[in-house]
Amino acid sequence: MKILKRDTSRSGFVERFASVLTESGFPRMPARVFAALLATDSGRLTAAELAALLHVSPAAISGAVSYLVHVNLASREAEPGSRREHYRVHSETWYEAIASKDQVLDRCERSLREGIEVVGRETAAGARIAETLAFFEFIQTELPAMLERWRARKAELGVANSKRANLSARAKRIRAA
Repeated sequence: MKILKRDTSRSGFVERFASVLTESGFPRMPARVFAALLATDSGRLTAAELAALLHVSPAAISGAVSYLVHVNLASREAEPGSRREHYRVHSETWYEAIASKDQVLDRCERSLREGIEVVGRETAAGARIAETLAFFEFIQTELPAMLERWRARKAELGVANSKRANLSARAKRIRAA
C-alpha cells in the first residue's frame, strides 16, 4: 500500500482536516476521502486502499469519489490492464476547482436577475437579491486577477507546477486574462 497503514499522525491529520472541511459545509465522507488523498505522497489510491485507510465500505468510497469528481476536487483514472480505478487529487486541485466555478456563477447570476424581476427591484427582497447579484458579479470580475496572483505567488514559493493537461476552456480563458 502507498500509505502507512497505522501512521497515527497521518490518520489524525486526515480526520482533523476532514472535520474542518465538514464544519465548513463539505459532506463528511467526501471530506475524509479528499483529506486521505491529499495526505498520500502519490495523491492516488484505489477504492480498496481508501476503504482500508478510512475503515469504511467500498460503497462509501464510491459515493464520496463521485461527489469529489463532480466538484472537480478529484479524478478517476483507469489502471491499464486492470478493472481497478485509482482516484487522484491533483496538485492544482484548488486552483482548478475555483477556476471551474465560473459556470456556476454564471447560472447564479442569470437566476438572480430573474429573481429581481419576479419580486420587483423596489422591494426589500429585490434589494437583497440585487446585492447578492452584485457580489457574484464582483467575484466573476475579480477571479481572473486573483488566480493570476496565485500563479505568481506559487512561482515565488517555488511550488512545483504539475498542472493537468486538460484544463477546461474557461480555466484557460481565466489564465489568459
